[in-house]
Amino acid sequence: MKYYSLNHNAPKVSFEEAVIQGLATDKGLYFPETITPLAQDFFDNIENLNNEEIAYQAIKQFVGDEIPETTLKEIIAETLCFDFPVVEVEKGIYSLELFHGPTMAFKDVGARFMSRCLAYFNKDKKDSKNTVLVATSGDTGGAVASGFLGVEGVEVVILYPSGKVSDIQEKQLTTLGQNIKALEVDGVFDDCQDMVKKAFLDESLRHKNLTSANSINIARWLPQMFYFFFAYKTLKKQNKELVFSCPSGNFGNICAGIMAKKLGLPLLHFVASTNINDTVPRFLKSGIYEPKPSKATISNAMDVGNPSNFIRIQEMYHNDLEQFKKDFSSYTFTDAETKAAMKTIFDTDGYIAEPHGAVGYLGLKKELKNYPNAIGVFLETAHPIKFLDVVEPILNVKLPIPAQIESVMNKEKVSFKIKTYKELKDFLG
Repeated sequence: MKYYSLNHNAPKVSFEEAVIQGLATDKGLYFPETITPLAQDFFDNIENLNNEEIAYQAIKQFVGDEIPETTLKEIIAETLCFDFPVVEVEKGIYSLELFHGPTMAFKDVGARFMSRCLAYFNKDKKDSKNTVLVATSGDTGGAVASGFLGVEGVEVVILYPSGKVSDIQEKQLTTLGQNIKALEVDGVFDDCQDMVKKAFLDESLRHKNLTSANSINIARWLPQMFYFFFAYKTLKKQNKELVFSCPSGNFGNICAGIMAKKLGLPLLHFVASTNINDTVPRFLKSGIYEPKPSKATISNAMDVGNPSNFIRIQEMYHNDLEQFKKDFSSYTFTDAETKAAMKTIFDTDGYIAEPHGAVGYLGLKKELKNYPNAIGVFLETAHPIKFLDVVEPILNVKLPIPAQIESVMNKEKVSFKIKTYKELKDFLG
């Protein structure tokens, strides 16, 4: 499989090169040269396959022969070492829980898959190190820190916006030590992301072998397809069409869902549910893509003003807005609406949704008015405990601390404060 830059001004590369480089030399995101739909009998018999077999069939064409089949299956098995429950919240509406991994966030899947691919590619390069440089608006940092902890030949540098991630999220990315370093940026997530992109294009840092573990990296992004296949497997027996609502910040999850559909997964419609950072909802109304600086909300992982993966979605629809709208809607919601939804979900069924999942629920409810006979699924992207300062007062509940979180709560935070790109560059050396 070859990958090309979506800026169309860089050489095509292999899967390995795309993973290691992260971003193309012309600043473009990588995209697979071909997408071959899976055979119909795969979908006809999906309920008879386990998650590892499903994931292997979904991802193998994108890896090609660059990782041996046995090794790729081992990587998938290590990646999918936890469950992906589909929980009915109210009649016809389900929560797809993606928070049962080691850092209790959906990003555990992509981070674990990518770290193991990188470890495989590095196995014979004893004198060479890669530096994984990543910006986080919340959960990416913890998932990457956990996924890459102790991986030989890889150093990890995580940039996060000071005061704009939850206490637990901060603990997860600042307390592990070893090959993990955290940089606390005086700014917002978009500032962190801009610094990371600038570093990739800085020729004077080429010796650091920089790569990204944000969803701009294909090895972080593509495994997010798996969730949609797993949910379809669970709900297939109901014999109804499926509408998926993804709480959307950098648009990696929903982009992966659309890729799953391009592979033949029979999904009816997608909803990108956003908070007040509404670049994509505005685009669907006006046809003009106009990013704006991000604003802080209670669903902080979605506080993104210029979502990186949206260009990949446009590529899959050949930049045809009308075709795109047939499969895709996007709605924006305020913090007040999010809090009200959290209460509604809890009062209806006793289900505790955190702010991101609640935004997904709101978008799903809105879109299902157009598809009254469909089943709706919203993604619960992180465990409520990661937002206990928001969840507990709104729902008037006390959340028990899971073991995964307990293990980092009493560790000492270690971070380095920076304000400018120059300070990042000096830190990287």
